Amino acid sequence: MATETLSKELREAVQPLSRFTQFCDTEEAIGKGNGDVYTWNVHGDTATDCPTTGLDENAKVPETGFATSQGTVTLKEFGIAVPFSKKYDDLSEQPVKAIIQKTLKNSAARTEDRVAHAQFDASLLTGTGGADGAVTVKTDGSFSGAAVAMTIAHVKTIADTMQERNIPVFDGENYAAIMRPTTLRPVLTELEGIHQYTDGGWTRIMNGEKGKYEGIRFTTQTNIPSAGYGAGDSAYFFGSDTVTQVISCPMELRGKIPDDSQLAVAA
Repeated sequence: MATETLSKELREAVQPLSRFTQFCDTEEAIGKGNGDVYTWNVHGDTATDCPTTGLDENAKVPETGFATSQGTVTLKEFGIAVPFSKKYDDLSEQPVKAIIQKTLKNSAARTEDRVAHAQFDASLLTGTGGADGAVTVKTDGSFSGAAVAMTIAHVKTIADTMQERNIPVFDGENYAAIMRPTTLRPVLTELEGIHQYTDGGWTRIMNGEKGKYEGIRFTTQTNIPSAGYGAGDSAYFFGSDTVTQVISCPMELRGKIPDDSQLAVAA
C-alpha cells in the first residue's frame, strides 16, 4: 500500500529537518526485517607505521596488519498513522491530505533524530565545562550536567582535546557539533564581530549549521527536548565514525489496508 511518489516527497521533505541523523554513517540492509541482526566490519589503523629511518636499497618492505572488529544492530520498525476517510476529505474545507503529510513529515524527522541522538548520547567520552574554559573529561560515560554556560574558551579546550586524542575530523578538515540554540548563543555572542563564517569552496552546509570556529562546524537542533539544565543543554562534539544508521526499507507513506472496522452495518 506504499505510494512511491508521495513516499519520495516525504523522504525529500524530512531530509532538511534532520540534525543528528545527517551525521550518521549509513549501511544498507535490504532484505532484513524487524528484529533481525545486521553486522558490519569496522577497520582500525595499521599496527605499525613506516620506519622513519627509511628503507635501505634492496631491503624488503616491512609488513604489518590492522585490527578488524564488527558492529551489530538489531533492526526495529517505526511507524505512526493518522486515520481519515475520503468522505471526511471531500467534505472538509481544509486540505486534509496536505495537513496530514506535513504532520507526518515533522513526526518522522523528530523520530529519526531522537533514535540517532540516543546513540550520540551513549558516548563514553564526556566533558563538563568549568571556570576559565576548563573542561573535566571522563571516559566512563558519566555526565553531571552543565555547570556553566559554554564559552569560546571551552570550545578551544574541546578542540584541542579532540586533536590530542587523534579523533578523526568529520569532513576531512573540520569537527562538528550539535546543540540547542540557547546553548550555542553565548558562543555566537562572543564571536560577533570577531570571526565571520564563510563557506570554503564547495563544502556542504549542514542542516541547521550556524557557523565555524576553531575547526568545529556548529549546528543547532530543536528535535530533542531540552534537558532543563540551568546553564545550557548537552552539546555533542564529534569527528567521523559516529553513529551507524542501518536501513532495510526506506521511509514510506502507506495507505491503510481496508478492514471490517471501516464498514458500517445497518441493523
